[in-house]
Amino acid sequence: MKFLDQAKIYIKSGNGGHGCVSFRREKFVEYGGPNGGKGGKGGDVVAVAVENLNTLIDYRYQQHIKAKNGRPGMGASRTGAGGADIIVKVPVGTQILDEDRETILADMTVAGDQLVLAQGGGGGRGNESFKSSTNRAPRQFEPGGEGEVFTLWLRLKLIADAGLIGLPNAGKSTFLTAVSRARPKIGDYPFTTLYPNLGVAQVGEREVILADIPGLIEGAHEGAGLGDRFLGHVERCRALIHLIDGTAEDVAGDYRTVRAELQAYDEGLPGKPALVCLNKCDALTDAIIAERRAELAAAVGAPVHVISGIAGKGLPELLHALVQIMEAPEEDRAEEDQAEDGQAGDDQAEDGDPQAEVGGWQP
Repeated sequence: MKFLDQAKIYIKSGNGGHGCVSFRREKFVEYGGPNGGKGGKGGDVVAVAVENLNTLIDYRYQQHIKAKNGRPGMGASRTGAGGADIIVKVPVGTQILDEDRETILADMTVAGDQLVLAQGGGGGRGNESFKSSTNRAPRQFEPGGEGEVFTLWLRLKLIADAGLIGLPNAGKSTFLTAVSRARPKIGDYPFTTLYPNLGVAQVGEREVILADIPGLIEGAHEGAGLGDRFLGHVERCRALIHLIDGTAEDVAGDYRTVRAELQAYDEGLPGKPALVCLNKCDALTDAIIAERRAELAAAVGAPVHVISGIAGKGLPELLHALVQIMEAPEEDRAEEDQAEDGQAGDDQAEDGDPQAEVGGWQP
């Protein structure tokens, strides 16, 4: 199934049914009178967040969504049938925005969340409702109310425990393949990943959901490369795993590039707890690993994990560190991040060789 995280839809609720003009004409019934019934209510358009759905691809092919109209009233004081509601099923994590793409109408973060996007028109009154002591044979009726028409945007932000970020070819897809059963496309060229992928890693008795975000390059917030469109999926992640290609010449520069793009997209993203990893260490000698690890740790201001996605080195320790971050309360994580940053600076000043442990990412 193709991944789609944005869709434009046009919705219209049902019109209400018209009221009826009718009179009793039954043989041997004295004092006949108006008996026109009320029209039925038009159907609503209702958005519902559902599980087991992770794309908006359905709305690429069905953009116009219309609810049923209410039926008109009938004689014998019968009310017309109401129009059937129509359900817009969206994945959990979908935001519903107004046509301006800025005003958020709803954020569907829990399965079962519902929102009436467009109210159906009310049914019009029949002539029975207009009879009075001075108007014994009314011929008035009300037309049904018009349904509402809107143009809306759906924007999906995947809900994951941790997001994998980094430059293209940093090894994110390989890492996801190594720790989960996900099988994203892997290649030795940039931008192999064109849309986010989800994987579930088993850490002890706990499952951790990981989101592989397409690579960022310098100027992504201005549209370079694939742009920063997919960074919206990182906003909901509780933590970040920042992978740095250990075979690159300037690992500190690569780290700063991605961090600058996060800052340009949303000032709150760099403040998320993060684990910075020097990846592809299987292709490096111990001397080069030590040199580049120290260089990266100085840029990060916190200890750095040394891992290899393809060789599986350092992955269990990294995942356990991630679980520790997620299990800590928000207040404790903030305090630990500050304390670890200060301790990391002291350790670097004393021995210059920080040990791999959970590190906070401070802006």
